[in-house]
Amino acid sequence: FIVDDELALSKLLNHWVKEKWHYNTEVFQSSEEMLKKMNRKPSLILLDIMLPGLDGIETLKRIKQIDDNVPVIMLSAQGSVEVAVEALRFGAFDYFPKPIDQQRLEPAIKNAIKSYQLTKEIENLRENVKSEYSFDHIISADSKMQDVFKFVSKVLNNDISVLIYGESGTGKELIARAIHYNGIRKNKPFVVVNCASIPRELL
Repeated sequence: FIVDDELALSKLLNHWVKEKWHYNTEVFQSSEEMLKKMNRKPSLILLDIMLPGLDGIETLKRIKQIDDNVPVIMLSAQGSVEVAVEALRFGAFDYFPKPIDQQRLEPAIKNAIKSYQLTKEIENLRENVKSEYSFDHIISADSKMQDVFKFVSKVLNNDISVLIYGESGTGKELIARAIHYNGIRKNKPFVVVNCASIPRELL
């Protein structure tokens, strides 16, 4: 998405991004018009700060409420450090003073889109892992195991330590992974430690 009310500049940006660098583009003259199209899930937004109606900083805040990961490169004719800092503070990926440096803009766009794609891939992997270790995928007709599942569901949203014990092969690690990937720590690493392999002198 290219959002700039300065017609000459928006045409120039569109020429660079679409014709020279071969990205699909949509051009908007106002923030309000662009925000209505956020359901199209852009991979990048070039956003002018000085816009009629809703200004760029306020628009940036609203974009982040819709999709916190989408990269936004801010454009401004003001060119002050304070404006750049404010834009970055509210989550802008990068900041460009006008006139735009074409040589610097191309790699910035490429890096922003690559970063966004990587973020989406990580989120998809997390969702797949969560689905794989959901309690629905742990099959057991045993009534005692059903009681275990009910008990486990009570600890998912609590920041507490959980001890799982039982004989080898009963599914302790599977239950541990299900707790981890369905609980409040799901975005943190799950680390498996084989205690039997730790030298006695370290215990």
